[in-house]
Amino acid sequence: MSRAKDVINELLVEVFNHILSIEGQTLRERGVKLSMSEVHVLEAIKNSPTKTMGDVAKRLRITLGTLTTSIDVLVRKKYVTRNRAKDDKRKVLLQLTDSALETLHIHDGFHDEMIESVMADLELEKDEALVKSLENISNYFKSKY
Repeated sequence: MSRAKDVINELLVEVFNHILSIEGQTLRERGVKLSMSEVHVLEAIKNSPTKTMGDVAKRLRITLGTLTTSIDVLVRKKYVTRNRAKDDKRKVLLQLTDSALETLHIHDGFHDEMIESVMADLELEKDEALVKSLENISNYFKSKY
């Protein structure tokens, strides 16, 4: 494998796995008692324009059945409430509780710190070619989904 391929492989696979591991450990140290997949479900609910089960499942690229299992746990842990839509009883609307919002605040803080650290260490704003390459990688993966 060429050096470029090795670097890209490390970036996409190893760095991603390291970030997830560090993220999970940091959140646990800060008092978050949820798994990373549970936190990411909360994040998908927060970022969903409709807050419906269908929209959140699409955002996460999982089936409604898989999401239902996760939501059952989050409801039991009191991070999410669910209700039927008044206008269409087939729709299930999800709402985050104060505990969920606090968890997401901690999660967002981790991401902010991580990005600030990377930007300070790499001086990314001075390297337009690197920023453009990262943008292209991001756009590539967005186009695949």
